[in-house]
Amino acid sequence: MRTIIYLFIGILFGITMYKSEAASWFRIYEMFNLDAFHMYGIIGSALILGILTVQSIKRFKIKSFFGEDISFCPKNKSIARYLIGGTIFGLGWALAGACPGPMFTLIGAGFLPMFVVILFALIGTYIYGLLRNKLPH
Repeated sequence: MRTIIYLFIGILFGITMYKSEAASWFRIYEMFNLDAFHMYGIIGSALILGILTVQSIKRFKIKSFFGEDISFCPKNKSIARYLIGGTIFGLGWALAGACPGPMFTLIGAGFLPMFVVILFALIGTYIYGLLRNKLPH
């Protein structure tokens, strides 16, 4: 049952990403060139919605769809991890033209070269796993 729910949420997310043009290489290119507000508006809206959702979960002790408690890790004060990770993520995003969510959306839209991007994202994740203990966390 969980798989069906997650699949439905993923399909809904993919449709939203595609219809809002958040998976569009051109929109991402515009964002990195500071030419348009479109992507910043989407990211800003998601940030505000995320903050409100997390605060609601914490304040009202909301449980998951399956009745499980939702817990959050304590904040880490290290700024280096965010700078290094954000820089690597941003470079990958700029080079590939997509972050992880839209990569799968673009495959669903018929952009098959994204399989190469996903392959290298998996390789990067594997390398991170190997180096995890040596990185600033």
